[in-house]
Amino acid sequence: METVLEEGQNKPKRQKIQEIADEGEEDRISALPDCLLLEILDRLPYTNQAIKTGSLSKRWKHVWTSVPSLIFHQYMHRLSDFFSDIDKTLTQCRQSKVKRFIIYTIHDNRYESQVNSWISYAIRCEVEELTILLSTVIASELVLDQNFFINSCFTSLKLAGCVLNPTGAITWKNLRSLCISDGEFNEDLIENILSGSPQLETLILDSYYGCRRLNITSNSVKNLEFTGDMVPGDESDEEDTIEINAPNILSLTIQCELLVSKLLLVNVSSLVKAELDYYNSDDTTTRLEAEYAEMLKGFILNLGHVKELKIGSRCSEALIYLENNGFTFPSNLKFPDDWSDRNSSSGDSFDSDSVSD
Repeated sequence: METVLEEGQNKPKRQKIQEIADEGEEDRISALPDCLLLEILDRLPYTNQAIKTGSLSKRWKHVWTSVPSLIFHQYMHRLSDFFSDIDKTLTQCRQSKVKRFIIYTIHDNRYESQVNSWISYAIRCEVEELTILLSTVIASELVLDQNFFINSCFTSLKLAGCVLNPTGAITWKNLRSLCISDGEFNEDLIENILSGSPQLETLILDSYYGCRRLNITSNSVKNLEFTGDMVPGDESDEEDTIEINAPNILSLTIQCELLVSKLLLVNVSSLVKAELDYYNSDDTTTRLEAEYAEMLKGFILNLGHVKELKIGSRCSEALIYLENNGFTFPSNLKFPDDWSDRNSSSGDSFDSDSVSD
């Protein structure tokens, strides 16, 4: 790459800029007010990149310490170094308010108190958007401190690898979006979350398990999403059915591996938009294929009032089964993108037991 030179100089431009900065002269970017510099740093993917800008000049040395977003990712870092780096970073921060606080790391019981101390720091800074994504390589999860469940500053929460074990009522008065991954639920916990989050609009359950009936009766929740795995509970239990009672939601997305024989929509009367794109890795027998086709048929008939019903490609086999057995698809159904290119003969191997309208 050609080196850019200043006119009349034999020094690279970068070196000249550094010399100007060292002499106290300011380049155009450094001349910007702090609010704009913080806006620039806030757009960087990770906080360690913002920290590195402190070496550009004296003007930039402490700017990063007031950045409103703190984002830490363990990628390619030793676990012990990653945790000590975050501790050091937080001791240097000067902001009184944090908009976003995001942690991506592996959960290790040895560092549980440190993770909870980071969360406490974010809460003291009135964090609005908190994301704690912990990869649970071993069978353990982060036990959250109880003060986590009494907080009015949260507007968005994303949690993975965390145990939700409140000893009392949850108070998330301003929470609008909640995403929980690898979470175990029961009906009491769901009721506690909904009653303590009066402004909750979006609820995302990623790899949900443990609760057979989801009563999402809150008037505020309008968007309900299931991603990852959907498991009813104890695998040894023969009754593997999940019921969804959500009379006030406007949007429903089921985009997961459905490890359940039956998923029943008890009440989704307000629904306007639905997307179904689920599968089961064990649906290889003719009997299971017929069961899943019958379940999809039940969804389609139950969602006849929905303005837009989108079926994803992972439900294509069930759609073909229904088509081959004479089922008439309603006008509100939107087929998978590759539906027109399907190989209709793929349904020839299915059992021809009747699936009636």
